[in-house]
Order: sequence, then structure tokens, then C-alpha cells
Amino acid sequence: MKAVHTCCLFVLLLLSALICCCVTSQPAVTANVTPAAGASVNTSGVSPTATLFSDARQMKTIGIIGGVGWSSSAEYYRIMNEKVQSELGGDNSAQILMYSIQFGEFSGQERLAEAGNWTPLNATLVDAGMRLKRGGADFIVIASNTLNSRADLIEQSTGLPVLRIYDVTGAAVNKSGLKKVALLGTKYTMEAPFYRDTLKNKYGIDVVVPNATEQDYINNVIFDQLVRNDIRNDSREGYIRIINRLVDEEGAQGVILGCTEIPLLINQSDVNVPVFDTTRLHAEAAVDYALSNATTIN
Repeated sequence: MKAVHTCCLFVLLLLSALICCCVTSQPAVTANVTPAAGASVNTSGVSPTATLFSDARQMKTIGIIGGVGWSSSAEYYRIMNEKVQSELGGDNSAQILMYSIQFGEFSGQERLAEAGNWTPLNATLVDAGMRLKRGGADFIVIASNTLNSRADLIEQSTGLPVLRIYDVTGAAVNKSGLKKVALLGTKYTMEAPFYRDTLKNKYGIDVVVPNATEQDYINNVIFDQLVRNDIRNDSREGYIRIINRLVDEEGAQGVILGCTEIPLLINQSDVNVPVFDTTRLHAEAAVDYALSNATTIN
């Protein structure tokens, strides 16, 4: 019996020795792994893509009040992302929050505003701005020339800075050296002082607008066609005739496309004077600010 116990003990000791030998002789897998030529090793414990953007630049979140109408809002989104990709390269894109207003209901509020009752329209815009604020937007872009007339209200109500389209446009015209330009837009934009007075008083630019008949035509094309993404050649020809008259008879040296839908219809190739596409100017200025270290909008 004693011999059996001794034999068993010997077998156990032999097995233990074999196991230890196998473990110590097996090379560690990670010890022999070497990176491929030219590859880098991440030793921080953080995914390489997690810090990719912070290594490039800190971006502000752009809040867009859109949907007025949706076709130009889509252009804002495209232009902003294209510019960010151009600026930062790679797979980078813009940080955007967009609240798209239901234009069917909003168009009724616009008609009330034309009649002097701004209360419903103002409430809708403030609500849109507050939604963007709650979502984390750092500043607001109103994707409409006409509705930039409400910029002060939205800024005061939300506490967020608003990048005004008429300031961006005025700076672009000023940079071009032109002193007198035509302004096409909704009837409100062409008639109300908020746009023309800013260009004149802040940027020293004289503005000429179409006559009453032409204004009605331009306004009808915007609201009956362009906001529905209905682009017609005969409407393009009508706009070109108006621009050419303003150049020939009123001395306009360039033309501001002062409705974010008009660039869907008219571009630089259509006329012989400089065209100021407010949609592109506004969208690109928003990206410039989003990528900058600036904390205030001038």
C-alpha cells in the first residue's frame, strides 16, 4: 500500500514538472508581434479615431433654422460639409444641427406677418432657436434672407449669437470693391430697410431694387416655384431681363441674390456682372466661424 502511494506521488510530481516546462517554454504572443513597416502603435488605450478631430481643430456646432424652404436648406448642408472637408481633409464633415420648419404652416404665418401680425411667425422662429440651443448649437444661422430680419429677436431670446446674412453679404460686396449693386429677393427683403440700410450705413454700398411690377414677379416666382424646387427656364429668363435692366438703366455693378432660393435659378454664368450668392456666402462664413477660435460674431 505504501508503495502505491509512493508511485502516485511520483507520477504527480512528474506531471507538474512537465506542465511548468511547457508554460515557461511557450513564447508570449504579444512579445513577438511587431508593427508593419511605417505603422504606428497606439499605446494610450484610446481608439485612434477618438482623438483624430481634436488633433485637427476644435469645431463649433452650427445651428441652422431651415425649411424655409427646404431646397435651399439642403444647399446649406451640402456647402457646409464640402467646405469643412476641403479645410480639414479626410473624412471630416461639419457639426450641424438643423431644425426644419414645416413650411406649409409657416407660409400662413408669413402672410399674417405681411398684414402686420408678426406674433405667430416670431413664436415659431424663437421655438426653432430654442430647440437648437437645447441640442447644443454654439451659434445660429437663419437659412433665409427675409427671416434674418428677426435675428435680433432670436439672439435675445436664445442667448446664442446669430450670424447675419446681410453682414456676410455686405462684407463680400465691400471686398469686391463694388459701390452699387442690385438686390433681388422676396418683396419684403427688397422693400424693408433692414437689408438696404445695413449695406448702406455699415458697408457704404448703394442698393437699387426692381420696380413694383418686377418685385411682384420675382416674389411670385419665389413662393410659387422656387420654394417647391420647381425650376423653370422661362422664370430664369425673366430674372435675367430684370437684372440686365438694373445694370443698364440703374447703374448696378453687381447683383445680390437676396433670397436663398434664387441661386437655384440664377448663377454667375447667366449674367455679365458679379453675382453674390447669399446662400453660399452665408454657409461658408458659418464654417469659417465654426472652425475659428473666435468667441463672438462681429
